[in-house]
Amino acid sequence: MPSPLATDALSRDSRQTAPLHDLGAPLGMGRRETPRVPRTWKGPAVVAMLALAVFGGSLATALREPDFQRVSHFSQPLPALPQSDPLATAMEARRDSGPTITRMNGDGGVSIVEASPFAVDQSYTGSIRVVEPGSLRQPARMAHIPDAALIEASSFGDLPRRAADGRRPLDVYAGAPGSGSGTRIALVVGGLGISQTGTQAALRALPPAVTLGFAASGNSLDRWMREARQHGHELVLQAPMEPFGYPNVSPGANTLTTEAAAAGDLSDLHRAMARMTNYVGVMNFMGARLSSEPAAMDAVLADVGRRGLLYLDDGSSPRSAARDAAMAGSVPFARAERLLDAVRDREAIRTELDILERSARAQGSAIGVASAFDTSVSAIAEWVSEAQGRGVEIVPVSALAYDPELR
Repeated sequence: MPSPLATDALSRDSRQTAPLHDLGAPLGMGRRETPRVPRTWKGPAVVAMLALAVFGGSLATALREPDFQRVSHFSQPLPALPQSDPLATAMEARRDSGPTITRMNGDGGVSIVEASPFAVDQSYTGSIRVVEPGSLRQPARMAHIPDAALIEASSFGDLPRRAADGRRPLDVYAGAPGSGSGTRIALVVGGLGISQTGTQAALRALPPAVTLGFAASGNSLDRWMREARQHGHELVLQAPMEPFGYPNVSPGANTLTTEAAAAGDLSDLHRAMARMTNYVGVMNFMGARLSSEPAAMDAVLADVGRRGLLYLDDGSSPRSAARDAAMAGSVPFARAERLLDAVRDREAIRTELDILERSARAQGSAIGVASAFDTSVSAIAEWVSEAQGRGVEIVPVSALAYDPELR
């Protein structure tokens, strides 16, 4: 029997002299015997030879292959969506009809309002920025900047108007409506702009939830508008209207008379409306005579509604036809329930505020109006803080207005 050493030597000699298999030979070369390699270099030599074989095979393959053709992934246009694709069809219809405005209903539901088609010479290049669900309000940091889409140039100055995309000044310039989950009260302090010191004091003392009314006959209204909006207030414009006893009793220059309004001449109303911007509605300044005439109120409310504003009746005249005109013309409308400072006494004003609160608790909401007298402002500011501690929510007047477009 051969010894293990002899067997190993025999096996080694047979491997060294055996010819390479065809697959192990480099491409294009004949078979040959592997030269004898000292035992100490056998492993590295085999590895080197295998590497040379792989490299040579790859090189030969590359030389035999034709040149690759450079192909661009974007040389051909992407196929168009099929005409029957529902998403493409819906997007095309949206582009044709203009943007869709979504608002939140008072009961928490969603209302879809389709914008009217754009005029031929207009194009829609932007988007509506919604800062909270269902809201088209300006962001707080921009509240003092007029929205150019809501401005109509006229011989009287810049007038409010409804934008081409359907937005209204009432939508954009409205204050935060509050939660609406409890007793809500809107307080409107008017007569601002007439006294510079009184206006400044009111802006310092009154909380942002109080609505401010600026008299069209006031001074520096643009300046005060910006400051009030930066403080977070919602604004209404007080337009002078004919009272009983006019002209002996007069609200000031450019008073809208009953005769002119009934005849469709609203020049004086437009002069008043152009005094400032960024307000949500028009409020009567006096005007008991005009408001009692249905034909005159129909004309006034039609113009207010067309411009995307609300009308606030100060509640001073029991004969006012404003509510009926608003309902007939589908115009946003609100009416004050109580005049808070008919008596300019601090305790009398607080008594009126307490009565307003009881009424709001009984029916869910109520609106009170006052003028920017020092006594009125300080009494209201103090009472608001106390009422909020009792769970009463103070909201802007737009939050309590009847708005037919949201129903």
